Amino acid sequence: MVLAGLSGSGKTILFYQLRDGSPHQGTVTSMEPNDGTFVLHSELGKKGKIKPVHLVDVPGHSRLKPKLDEFLPNAAGLIFVVDALDFLPNCRPAAEYLYDILTKSSVVKKRIPVLILCNKTDKVTAHSKEFIRKQLEKEIDKLRTSRNAISTADISDEFMLGVPGEPFTFEQCRNKVTVAEASGLTSEVSQVEQFIREHVKP
Repeated sequence: MVLAGLSGSGKTILFYQLRDGSPHQGTVTSMEPNDGTFVLHSELGKKGKIKPVHLVDVPGHSRLKPKLDEFLPNAAGLIFVVDALDFLPNCRPAAEYLYDILTKSSVVKKRIPVLILCNKTDKVTAHSKEFIRKQLEKEIDKLRTSRNAISTADISDEFMLGVPGEPFTFEQCRNKVTVAEASGLTSEVSQVEQFIREHVKP
């Protein structure tokens, strides 16, 4: 299971919440992937055999994004973290990163499920997941037009997104894309855990 997203979206805090049930030192900017195999913190008290989850938090820094390719081929799913509080200034770069992920052959061929996770939704001024989904779809639609014009799919490792002649929606992706909300700092991570458990069977 891979955690990805722009720097500052709160991936590492989510990683700690899922592993330890606490955000640790609050805001951290990772320069190396956080990589761990552990039983989800919320499942520690459960009886019976519980399968540990292998979770990798890939840094969002632009220089380190290629690291994602190391982990995607074996991923059971990808959690794309978006800062719901500071969303609008980051909408375009987030859409570009998400577009790159959704057109990767490793993601499309294996139909890797993607969860777009709107983080920091405990804050009053955070945007709703519906608003974020629509804005990302609009941005990806624009990207699709401009990038298809440049490449005409001459890059063999990329797949075309969506349906030609129709506005882009996540429903058009070959892999399942869902949207959920979370708050890493207040431990509200149940929707993430549900996604992980759906794809990493206990």
